[in-house]
Amino acid sequence: MGAFAGYARVSTEDQSLDLQRDALREAGCQRVFEDVSSGARTARPGLDEALAWLREGDTLVVWKLDRAGRSLPHLVRMVADLGARGVGFKSLTDPIDTTTAGGRLQFHVFAAFAQFERDTISERTRAGLAAARARGREGGRRPVVTADVLAGAEKLMAAGLTVREAAARLRIGKSALYDALKGSSDVRQT
Repeated sequence: MGAFAGYARVSTEDQSLDLQRDALREAGCQRVFEDVSSGARTARPGLDEALAWLREGDTLVVWKLDRAGRSLPHLVRMVADLGARGVGFKSLTDPIDTTTAGGRLQFHVFAAFAQFERDTISERTRAGLAAARARGREGGRRPVVTADVLAGAEKLMAAGLTVREAAARLRIGKSALYDALKGSSDVRQT
């Protein structure tokens, strides 16, 4: 049997890690890695260190599922990666322990829900974009170079300014202006 490594996280400095530390040590964790960071942040050095420390046969233990993953899809990926390395995952307050058959089943149910959630969001997004296109609206950012801005740029360039100089004067990016001028034979090089 491998080692137990604990991971504890709180979102702000005002919160205490004591409850999680105590529970993880009581569960037999030889090492407890910690972060004080919002769950939405991608940079979590304590979690990264814990993941690097774990070896085949070890188990990563958390007090609660939301302490480990930024989101359900992130948690599913992390646990799948651990499983591929032969590392288990256990949550003390949730019925997840991938070192047991029942825990693996429970985790796969969570994974199925995560996939369902991703698929549903994708379907809704595609449907919303199609509905907007049917009403004549295109997605994405509005163009920086409008017809008026383009006309102003062409006047400036006709007066002798380069594309770069005209773009700077109009406070727009030179690349955006070049894109708007594509096909025009009046484009002056910088």
